[in-house]
Amino acid sequence: MRFARGRLPKEFFMKTQKNKPLLRFLRYSSRQKRQIYLASFFSVINKIFDIAPPFLIGAAVDIVVKKQNSMIAQLGFIAQETQLIFLAVVTVVVWALESITEYAEKIYWRNIAQNVQHSMRIDAWRHIQNLDMSFFEKYSSGRIMSIINDDVNQLERFLDVGANSLIQIATTVVIVGGTYFYISPKIAFFTMLPTPFILIGAFYFQNKLAPRYADIREKVTGINERLTNSLGGITTIKSYTTENWEVEQFRNDSESYQESNKQAIRFSSAFVPVIRIFILIGFTSVMLLGGWQTIKGTMEVGVYSVLIFLTQRLLWPLTGLAQIVDLYERAMASTTRILNLLDEKSQVTSPPNARVIDISHGDGKVEFRNLNFAYEDKKVLDNVNICAEAGQSIGIIGPKGSGKTTLMKLLLRFYDFSEGDIQIDGVSIKDFDLQSLRRNIGLVSQDVFLFQGTIKDNIAYGTPNATMQEIKKAAEIAGIDSFIDTLTQGYDTIVGERGQKLSGGQRQCISIARAIVKNPPILILDEATSAVDNETEAIIQKSLEEISRNRTMIMIAHRLSTVRNANCIFVMDNGKVAESGTHEELLNNKQFYSRAWRVQTGER
Repeated sequence: MRFARGRLPKEFFMKTQKNKPLLRFLRYSSRQKRQIYLASFFSVINKIFDIAPPFLIGAAVDIVVKKQNSMIAQLGFIAQETQLIFLAVVTVVVWALESITEYAEKIYWRNIAQNVQHSMRIDAWRHIQNLDMSFFEKYSSGRIMSIINDDVNQLERFLDVGANSLIQIATTVVIVGGTYFYISPKIAFFTMLPTPFILIGAFYFQNKLAPRYADIREKVTGINERLTNSLGGITTIKSYTTENWEVEQFRNDSESYQESNKQAIRFSSAFVPVIRIFILIGFTSVMLLGGWQTIKGTMEVGVYSVLIFLTQRLLWPLTGLAQIVDLYERAMASTTRILNLLDEKSQVTSPPNARVIDISHGDGKVEFRNLNFAYEDKKVLDNVNICAEAGQSIGIIGPKGSGKTTLMKLLLRFYDFSEGDIQIDGVSIKDFDLQSLRRNIGLVSQDVFLFQGTIKDNIAYGTPNATMQEIKKAAEIAGIDSFIDTLTQGYDTIVGERGQKLSGGQRQCISIARAIVKNPPILILDEATSAVDNETEAIIQKSLEEISRNRTMIMIAHRLSTVRNANCIFVMDNGKVAESGTHEELLNNKQFYSRAWRVQTGER
């Protein structure tokens, strides 16, 4: 059994070739331009000092062989002892500068990696927070977590190691290649001859590895989805005793990830053995051609020594291209997923000249006018007309799937309606600034979510400036204060992840208290008493008069006792308003409301 929810189309993540992820990443990281330039500068300088020892060795050989005619002697140091002392001092300076520049380049590259990782993670999280609700309904939280955590970490590994190595390899090729051509173009030709084949091989392996690493990223996402789903449904798993089945499913996901990695490893591991053959050609060419010229006297021994050592310095680091290509492809696969996520557009946005809404208590007339809405071509609302007068309470009831909750999602602009309008005090909600609209509306949902933290933190969530007196007053109105007082730590009690330390009714009451502290002029209660017991509901019912004072309140309920005192009750059926009126008027209609009331009160 597999859960299909949240599976993005592969093209969403696998656009590496078409979208040129490296160029996209460079555009994104332009804010780090100065640090990248400095890091690259220190990488180049460090590699120059790193290449210097072969030249120093050649100079030492030259001193021993040519004595007073050595290269060092031409600088004015005639005695061999003086030449060696001078060479020793230069060696110490070179090694010291190499150490200093290595420290500098590592500090810069690692800081760049951390800065980019931090910026990308924050940007992705900020962008996700602003995406439409439809995005979260289509794509699983496990997939989103995989992008923000694992993919960002893959990019950090490349910046921390791969970018520096790539620059230093290029520096080596330029400096050592230039030295070869200066000393002997013929030897340089045979030495550099393998280089194009090495580079071609690197690009060949890169193209072959790209889809494999994209597949690996998908398999990581599958593991994260499995973990998120299983942890979120741990109660169901235990109640149905499916622990072993879950372990087996997780084993399958892990084995699939392992197999994808094995395929990539088999391919990437073949790179170095193939490249060794080309390195052998270059090294043998220098050894033979340089040796023959030295024997004939056309090349000095010191120069020959330099060439031998430089060959190793030139060609052997090219084997590191395998690791760099590996890191690069992993990073680019992750970069594509991250940047594609950042490219996701929100359909529900504030208009260019948005009005900032600030509703006074006692105002806030809400009107649904000729409203139509469809979920993916399935019509949910059909020409709905509902009006909640300012400062009044209305109730909306109806069977499941009749469109009650959809009305509230549209009022909060979680989605945008296709036809008709929703107005607050005569102004379309599409004309308001999105944030200010939602700040003026309080929502108590049947799907209660409490954050990890204390009871006090959860009641004050969204209203960080709330005083302790306001928090306690809200808890009292919501009927949760007496329970909180029995706890050892009172309002500082930790509720646990998703409020798991509390009962469903207690969580619902805290959610109501949270909305009361927010003190919005428009309050929506969406099945707000569905999880509470009769005694707690009675307490909340008594408090509704105070809660609704100078406030427009919309109550969605299955329990008709919740809405019986509303100024007007609207009955929804198949996306339409089937009937409306006061409690007494609807009872007299002898239709849906009347039948539902008799069922709930036990009447025949």
